[in-house]
Order: sequence, then C-alpha cells, then structure tokens
Amino acid sequence: MVQAQFSENPAYPKGYFRNPLGISMSLSGNFGELRPNHYHMGLDLKTERRENLPVYAAAEGYISRIKVEPGGFGRAIYVNHPNGFTTVYCHLNNFFPALENWVKELQYQKESWYLNDEVAAHLFPVQKGQLLAYSGNTGGSQAPHLHFEIRRSTDEVNLNPQLFGFPLADNTLPTILRLAIYDRNSSVYEQNPRLISVVNKGNGNYSTALQTVNTPKISLALTTYDTHTGSSNLNGIYEAVLFDEQEAIIGFRMDQIGYEATRYLNAHIDYKTKQQGGPYLQHLSELPGYIQSIYTKFKNDGVIDLSDGLVHELSIVVKDANGNASTVTVPVKYSGRMATQAIPAGKRFYPLMLDIYESEDCEFIIGERTLYDSVSILHRKLPATGAGVVSSLHTIGSVSIPLQDAMMVRIKVPDTFRKEEQAKVVMQRIAGTKKEVQKVSWEENWAMAGFRDFGAFQLVLDTTPPEIIPVGFKDGANLSGASRVVFTVQDNLGKWKVLRTELDGAWVRFTNDKGRNFIYSFDERFGPGEHEFKVVAVDEAGNEREVRWKVRR
Repeated sequence: MVQAQFSENPAYPKGYFRNPLGISMSLSGNFGELRPNHYHMGLDLKTERRENLPVYAAAEGYISRIKVEPGGFGRAIYVNHPNGFTTVYCHLNNFFPALENWVKELQYQKESWYLNDEVAAHLFPVQKGQLLAYSGNTGGSQAPHLHFEIRRSTDEVNLNPQLFGFPLADNTLPTILRLAIYDRNSSVYEQNPRLISVVNKGNGNYSTALQTVNTPKISLALTTYDTHTGSSNLNGIYEAVLFDEQEAIIGFRMDQIGYEATRYLNAHIDYKTKQQGGPYLQHLSELPGYIQSIYTKFKNDGVIDLSDGLVHELSIVVKDANGNASTVTVPVKYSGRMATQAIPAGKRFYPLMLDIYESEDCEFIIGERTLYDSVSILHRKLPATGAGVVSSLHTIGSVSIPLQDAMMVRIKVPDTFRKEEQAKVVMQRIAGTKKEVQKVSWEENWAMAGFRDFGAFQLVLDTTPPEIIPVGFKDGANLSGASRVVFTVQDNLGKWKVLRTELDGAWVRFTNDKGRNFIYSFDERFGPGEHEFKVVAVDEAGNEREVRWKVRR
C-alpha cells in the first residue's frame, strides 16, 4: 500500500485547550470544510439544537478583541493565550455581565452598534474554564452552534483545532465518492471533466476501471468526506496525496490558512462543476494562479504526463486529522490519439498577467491575481432596457469562471448623458436572478467599478432614496405595552446603510443581527413621557432618507 509523504503533524500543544462547551464535543463542521467562496476556518460545535449554553475560556489568557456584526461571526470574543495562540468564539448571544456592560458603553461612546475593536490586556483577564458568554445563532449562522477557532497570535493564521488533542472520538474512515479526470492541454474552465465511479472494496480501499484518455496530460480531482464516531455529519477531510506508481506527486493539508487566503478555495475545487449544480471536486493539482496555496509539491504541480503510452497506476490517499486513511486507485492510459481542441471565443487571458479588453464603450481589466487558470473571456453587448438604465448591457465572461481579486469594469455613457447626473449613477451586475450594485468613479464619461464575479453589467441612474419602514408601530404610537421598537429598510436596488439612529436627539443603539430588522430594546434611555426617534439611511447612489417618529410611553 502506498504511504503519504507528509511529515508528522505539527507539534501543537495537546491538552492545553479545553472543550469550550460544557457538553461532549460533537462537530457539525470542521476545519477546511468546503464552503461557498471560502474554506471553513474552525470547528462548528453542536449545542444540542438550542441557544444559551455556557461558553468557557479554552485556556487562561485575556480578552483581546470583540466583534459585533450583522453577518459573519455575529457576536464574537477573541482570547489571547500566553503560549502564542488565540482562540475565537463566535455566533454568541450575551457576553458575561461585566463584558456585556463594557461593550454597550463602547458602542455608545463610538455611536456604533458594529464593533471590531481591540481590548486592552489588563481589562478582562480570564482563567481556563471561566464563563465568557452564552452560545447563540447570531451573524451568518444558520442554526444554533458555537464556531470555535485557534489562530497564531502573531499573524492570525488559522490552525486546525483537531490537531490540538480535543476529546473527540474518531475511528471512522474517510469516504471517497468519485474521481474526475481533466485534460490539462485545456483550461479547467473550458471543459467538462470525466466523472468516474469508484468501487468500495472495504477497509478504506476503493478502485476504478481502467481509464483510457485522449490526452497525454491529465490531472485528477475527487469528491470525498469524513465523519467522526457517533456523527452522521458529512465533514471535510484533512489531507490528500496523489501518487503515480507509488511515487508521491502532490498533496494538500487543511491547516495554517489565513482569512486573506480563504477565497483561494475556488482554485482548490472545480468551481465550474460546482457552480453549475454539480458536486464538490477537490483538485489534486495546483492551478497556476493559486498563489497562497495549501498544496505541497513532492514532485510537480500534479499534472500527470502519460505520453509514454503505458498504464499509470495512480492513487490518492485521503486522511482525516486522526490519521484514519482511505485509498482509491485508478489505472490510466493515453490512447495515442489526442482529442481535437476547439478554439474558445473571446480574448485570451492568463493568470499572473495584467491585461485589458477594450471596445468603444466597455473595457475590463484583469489583474495579475485575478485568474487561477488561462481562459478566453467573451464580451457581448445588448441595448439598454429598463427604468433608469443609461448604458448598454455588457456581458463579460461566464459566471462559471471564478475570480480571486476584483476585475475593473469600465462602461461609457452616451455623449448626451448630463454630467450633473453622474453622482447618482451606480454600476449594476446581473447574473440570473442575482443583482448587485457598486458605486462608480468617473473619468470623463467613463464609469468604473470593481467586481469579483463575471456577469452582465450596466449603468443605472438611481434617484430613489431607500424606504425606512416601522414594524408594528407608527408615528404617534403609545408604546407603553411594548418592550422594543423595530424598523426595516428597503431600497429599489438593494444596497443601503443606516447612517444614524437617534432617540431624543442623541444616538441610540439599534441592533441589526443578520442585517434584517433594526431593534432597540427599551432601557433607561426610554422612560415615561414623549419621545422622538430619528433614522437616517442612504443607498449606494447617495440618495438619503430621514424619518422621525413621535411616540409616548
């Protein structure tokens, strides 16, 4: 049997950190799991499908940062530890009382519900097992759980918590569902891979039939998952290594990934297949534009040379963080007859190269770190339609091609467009039913904005301010029987922000978990008598709306 070529796992301290919950550890998600546009960067710990379980400090240290945001982590606590690691606890409800009061005071001091603030080391020292907060479902969470991370404090690179010796029983083998073969004489985005069924022979061994291909250069990808003892959740794997005749070629491990690199997941998976409704396929090759790569090249980038015409016994060894391993073998042979390559329409662009497309009224700029593989990008133009549209509709590329950095899109308005209206113009991207807008900058009659996805682009003149809608009350309402005030915001183009919320002329804290309702829970600032709320919101085009509600209690 082939053996993986990675050295031993990193020597992280085992037993130093405790389970941050008071119940047995069980995972709904693990480190490196595949998510839309990012790797999962920690452990999702089950909380028995409920909220408000106590969350404890995993080790002694001090609270170093607090985050409060509508999406993402929701309410989160960061704890720095003397051994050089930081633990992060996310999707929380209330913090412990002293910290909760400090956070509220800071929000009023900054006049901002949103926080991402460092905390002085002396303010909140914690001991191992000390209560930090209560678990919740805040931010981007879809169900109650605790998201838990371990990072290096020096550079905030995320580490795999399953390598720290937590009490998590795991004697289950990774499961391999399928393989895929790619013709590497073509871009991975300009082909449909050959999907290969695998036969489970038991004891973690899988095999396939002989694969004869019409290309001398191939690469492989696989669909695989892992579980742990007593769990049915389909989690991610820790490690995979590709072998050619028992020689290690390339492999990857899910460990030491920073948030600045997490979007590179789109270079690790077959993005096109997934975007078109197919399964996750993890490449066992490194695409040329994958800069901050998780791969280790034992021999090369994972592209296999079959030009010798011989049968190559390829295999992939898959492991979880506990060392449980499964292996799939696939014999592959080049037929000697290379398939005819169709020439894709559009201008050819390459990773690691800056290039520009130009037409009379549309340009787009692809930077060095935008593409993962070479690809032809086609531009198509349709006449302007729809209310407020002031340019042609320009379709650029395909949504099946991922981008790392944003590309710059430039669109020209007709010479008849009035310059004084430029301030109210936004650029809109359309992809199926999804629409998004960005504020533009101007150079003469060219508008420019950055986007991280291909699609159809047009300029829209927007003079309609957002709507601020009270929920369950109205101007003049008697709120004596209420405990809170709620409002929502809507905008015709879907992008807005609340600039300010006031009660009787002073800023007041409205929470905005998940970006939905804005909620002010009555406190000492809302006593008996007459009061006035004021809310100001603005959209991406700069249209502003202010509303006031007089109420009494």
